[in-house]
Amino acid sequence: MSTKTLTGACLRGVPTVVSAAGLLLLSGCLATAPTMGDNKGTVTGAAGGGSTQNANSQLEKCTETLGTLAMQEDAAAPWYMQLRQYNLGSTLPVLRLMIQQSNCFVIVERGAAMNNMMQERALANSGESRAGSNMGRGQMVAADYTMSPSIQFSGKTGGGAVGALLPGVAGLVAGGMSTNEAATTLLLIDNRSGVQISAAEGSAKNMDFNVFGAFGGLGAAGGGYSSTPQGKVIVTAFADSYNQMVKALKNYKAQTVKGGLGTGGRLGVDGGTTPASKEVTAPSTAVPAAATTPATTAAPKPAPQRRQQPARPATTPATPAKN
Repeated sequence: MSTKTLTGACLRGVPTVVSAAGLLLLSGCLATAPTMGDNKGTVTGAAGGGSTQNANSQLEKCTETLGTLAMQEDAAAPWYMQLRQYNLGSTLPVLRLMIQQSNCFVIVERGAAMNNMMQERALANSGESRAGSNMGRGQMVAADYTMSPSIQFSGKTGGGAVGALLPGVAGLVAGGMSTNEAATTLLLIDNRSGVQISAAEGSAKNMDFNVFGAFGGLGAAGGGYSSTPQGKVIVTAFADSYNQMVKALKNYKAQTVKGGLGTGGRLGVDGGTTPASKEVTAPSTAVPAAATTPATTAAPKPAPQRRQQPARPATTPATPAKN
């Protein structure tokens, strides 16, 4: 293809050393028709109930569903604000797809769509819904658990030159290679007790080739491309976090505390009222063992026996003397 296929605007300011093929590769002036489904990321396909379509084979899966799950994302966190720099939105849609594909949890809505659910119930209560709409009470499913995603780190961690990859333009694209890295965590909370059931960390990285940076006015054309790898590496890190969590949950063993959860724990303090504290205090306040041993009582002395007096002969009344 000759350079005549490029417009004057595309050619303006481009160094003459660049070949026509290089221009077509780097300038971004030409585009092909979009193709459906070719740009696959880590989380792909679809889920319908317990069935999946085109799910990533590396995603951990469960043969038994563990419970219902609500997702909560801290929109006020700094990492959430940073996503805007990469033109990225909420992480929840892709995470919800990934979790449903794994069959480990049933997702329940607790986000923005909850407003629509309540609106339908309000219409039913006002009498505006048709008869038989069946929007009455007692149908909403409770969320057994809540999962919270968080991005611990996301950014470029290194750079280098890629001139050797593009013969004829060496030096023009120096510094156009960088490494995107991300580290993420997932927390799983039991909604009834507030106990943290599981926590998992994941990471991912990829190489970002920004071949537009050396051409001045054409640099803006690479903005969307340079952000796309960043988004993909974040999703991959979350997938790694989730895989680690599922592996741990498959071997789940509940944590127990002697005496029961929330009753004071096993780290007692002197003078406290918890069971563990009483165990700490008891030895110092107890009466010494010697004092508590009942004293040995002496055997009772036998009562002194009275000496038996010899029996006196019975006295007979004196016979009166005869005159």
